[in-house]
Amino acid sequence: MRAAGAGPRVVSLVPSLTEAVAVSAPGVLVGATQWCTHPAGLDVARIGGTKNPDVAAITALKPDLVLANEEENRAPDLAALRAAGLDVLVTEIRTLDQGLRELERVLAACGAPRRPRWLTEAEAAWEAVTPVGQVTAVVPIWRRPWMVLGSDTFAGDLLARLGVRNAYEDHPERYPRIPLDELRATAPDLLVLPDEPYRFTANDGPEAFPGTAAALVDGRLLTWYGPSLAEAPRALSWELTRALRAARR
Repeated sequence: MRAAGAGPRVVSLVPSLTEAVAVSAPGVLVGATQWCTHPAGLDVARIGGTKNPDVAAITALKPDLVLANEEENRAPDLAALRAAGLDVLVTEIRTLDQGLRELERVLAACGAPRRPRWLTEAEAAWEAVTPVGQVTAVVPIWRRPWMVLGSDTFAGDLLARLGVRNAYEDHPERYPRIPLDELRATAPDLLVLPDEPYRFTANDGPEAFPGTAAALVDGRLLTWYGPSLAEAPRALSWELTRALRAARR
């Protein structure tokens, strides 16, 4: 529960930012989306989804600040919140460096008492990362239809730092729809399958690319910008390396 005098009242429309604020400035969050699953047991009002927030419910919470992201949230919803007289902080995060800067900005706006340890640990972990090798990967994020990481994405930047080149990094779209036969024709070294937004599993995804090494990864480690960044380099490197080694046997 929120403590009296705990700082600004904040509503977050972004799961990553919800987690970052909850662990770094306890007590300031009064609302979050239904997709804000971390930290577990977060006791705040739920105000709809990232793409369909309940503007009336948010306004009723009388927040001092609403946190949003230019990719995660829809411009009309943010405009409606501003029209209701609310202060909306919109982040833009397409690279790791940009993400770290934006996290500092968000936490300062939310009244975090100090720079959190996890943010310093995340910077150090990514500075010390050892690339798994120079490999090319296809990174689906959806199927029916198939959609993949394209250009200018946060996840693509993280993979590049791990030595994984996104086969569609030069595509004009950020999340293009690509026919399956075209994806297979790229003949990637690796298939990277996160469990969100589409929940790829060992039985749902790899079978579409027979003979290709497939790494099933935690989507939170690949796409979230927050405390998970501290553990992401080690965990992702392990999964990618395991998949590549298994394919060589």
